[in-house]
Amino acid sequence: MDLSSFTTHTDLALDARDMAQAANKGQPIPGIETETKRENGIRVTKINVLNEEGSKALGKLLGHYITIEVPALREKDSNLQDRVATKLAQEFEQFLREIGIPKQAKALIIGLGNSNVTPDALGPLVVENVMVTRHYFELVPEDVSPGYRAVSAVAPGVLGTTGIESSDIVQGIVDMSKPDFIIAIDALASRSLDRVNTTIQIADTGIHPGSGIGNKRKGLTKETLGIPVVAIGCQRLSMPQPL
Repeated sequence: MDLSSFTTHTDLALDARDMAQAANKGQPIPGIETETKRENGIRVTKINVLNEEGSKALGKLLGHYITIEVPALREKDSNLQDRVATKLAQEFEQFLREIGIPKQAKALIIGLGNSNVTPDALGPLVVENVMVTRHYFELVPEDVSPGYRAVSAVAPGVLGTTGIESSDIVQGIVDMSKPDFIIAIDALASRSLDRVNTTIQIADTGIHPGSGIGNKRKGLTKETLGIPVVAIGCQRLSMPQPL
């Protein structure tokens, strides 16, 4: 089969960096900063897209991307899973500090995806397991222990089952509940089979529902919603799309 008329979409900045470097014959890419750390089988790569030249080279928005890779996650080692969860929490806490989100900021967690389709159910599954606290702050603030922040969560579904753009649903929630920032959870497309089910990405560039299957729709971003949007996703395999 001739696939020359197709391209592979990826949501992963690390994939995009690898492809850009290959096209640039291994030379550094202007406008891109990269730092990689390895610790006990966990590799953390930070990619900063600094200017339009770097954005064009990677096909990614200006911003900050963190990728956590753990190939051994497929072995289902519970001790390793605990270490990865701890590392993710540490990196995420530092990430929020670096982009200026204070500890007391109110968070709205958006679980994107279709709960009826296993590869796309990450967002709704996360929402089911989040400890929401916003109602305590609203109803019994005197009983909230120090160290907690107001957290709300919702899974808005997908356009095919609701008939409403996810971004429009989220905009209505933002307008009414007034969160300070959004954490958007979604399954992300990867061009590399080795990174499927082993990779987590954090980014401050927001997220575009349906982009992994070629849909070009209104995104969940600071520009569209008026508040910072942090995206967290795990990788699934990308399908080729027409050029």
